[in-house]
Amino acid sequence: MAAGRENIDLREIGRFSGQARYWWDEKGPLQALHDINPLRVGYVREHSGISGKQVLDVGCGGGILSEALAGAGGEVTGIDLSEPVLEAARAHARQSGLNIGYRQVAAETLARESPGGFDIVVCMELLEHVPDPQAIVTACAALAKPEGDIFFATINRTIRSYLLVILAAEYLLGIAEKGTHAYDRFIRPDELWAWAQTEGLLMADCSGFMYMPFIRRAWLTRRCGMNYVMHLKKPL
Repeated sequence: MAAGRENIDLREIGRFSGQARYWWDEKGPLQALHDINPLRVGYVREHSGISGKQVLDVGCGGGILSEALAGAGGEVTGIDLSEPVLEAARAHARQSGLNIGYRQVAAETLARESPGGFDIVVCMELLEHVPDPQAIVTACAALAKPEGDIFFATINRTIRSYLLVILAAEYLLGIAEKGTHAYDRFIRPDELWAWAQTEGLLMADCSGFMYMPFIRRAWLTRRCGMNYVMHLKKPL
């Protein structure tokens, strides 16, 4: 494996590696990622713009978000620690005619290699899957250029999120594979904001979003009781 074992849960890597062949099946086990992707890209475009900017997708998986960012005009690099999902990402990018640089490298390692290298850093649906999410926040802060934009999307640690994200989605509806999420790894917005402040980042926005799998639609809300996205700025 490439450099960077600082912040890895091998069970998580194994789970997502096993899903590599389904990554681009919009009706498969990763359906939710496809459904919420327009919302994610729209949020980044609205808050910072994408076209012509150097964009880093941390925890890119099979490239669903990376391809959308590239399609919006970004010069995109995607990093992940699972080689099978990166191979799926590379193969699909070739089919799509998109020039995206995919690397098997940890965010912490890349932060040491290329500090301040990106106009935009996105890290979505990753923090709740790593042992030390604060280390990812630190790395993302280092990777952003001064006056750059950083976006995180994760899940709030509330009873509501447990009932809907774990009990309903995984065990009742089968939208996600059982064991995909662990409640004790969910992150409250105030916790994420505290880590961001430690890195000197500035809050630009924090919005919740709702996802209804029955109609395959997601939308923003001011309530952050379940899923939420946070936009941070790196000062000059």
